[in-house]
Amino acid sequence: MKLAKVRLADGARRLAAIEDRTLKLLDLSQVENIQCLADILHSPDPAGLARFLIDPRSGSIKCDEVTFLAPIDRQEVWAAGVTYKRSQVARMEESKAGGGASHYDKVYTADRPEIFFKATPHRVSGPGQPVRVRHDSRWSVPEPEFTLVIDPAGRIVGYTIGNDMSARDIEGENPLYLPQAKVYSQCCGLGPAIQIAEGTLNLAETTVGVVIQRGGKSVFEGSTTLAQLHRQLAELATWLYRENEFPFGAFLLTGTGVIPPDDFTLENGDSVSITISGIGTLTNPVVKNSL
Repeated sequence: MKLAKVRLADGARRLAAIEDRTLKLLDLSQVENIQCLADILHSPDPAGLARFLIDPRSGSIKCDEVTFLAPIDRQEVWAAGVTYKRSQVARMEESKAGGGASHYDKVYTADRPEIFFKATPHRVSGPGQPVRVRHDSRWSVPEPEFTLVIDPAGRIVGYTIGNDMSARDIEGENPLYLPQAKVYSQCCGLGPAIQIAEGTLNLAETTVGVVIQRGGKSVFEGSTTLAQLHRQLAELATWLYRENEFPFGAFLLTGTGVIPPDDFTLENGDSVSITISGIGTLTNPVVKNSL
């Protein structure tokens, strides 16, 4: 089952459950203290609660009849880096000039992963909303990432799609510039829905793909699987919650194994589509203001 925040044709915002490509609206008034999507996700049985909350009066709705919104409430968004071999190589390449290449080589094999703050809810873009390239960056790329949804107790309750927009030139100049390369307005895309974590996730069959279009034509395509992930998903969640508290829960982007070549940078007007098997496709237009 997947859960989503949607806007109906009349402008009303609702929560919805999606099973077998059928979308059904939820009626939160049926249960006391359930007021938002996070309340469902953080319950002992998110899938069971969602099924109970299905509004029988609404019937089934086609997914193309609604607008999907970012599936975030008050959670913080964090990210893990250098979790794929491709990411390690790319980060070392971009950091050679700044002398930081060895740091990325070491963190790939270290027990402690790289984990950094990524976004607050107001910096997150939902499906169809723009993601941004910093105006002071000459080399920026999207990073398609399998994203964990974690409850306040540290339990992985779901999965979604994340786009970790990155200014590679700014980070490469000096590793201390990482927050500026990663955290800014419209720096992160999330959505379109959250797949509730049920059963064992098949890493080899979970594909992560990205297509970048410019002027209606594909200028980059790539894909990988979670089997290429160097870290365990539960391990990353545990490190995030070590010596930290998340009373509203958290999203954790788990790194990227698909990165465009070094001579590629996003331009204003591009479109980035990230597809993860079992979840769907997150598409965002790209904006970049001139200096």
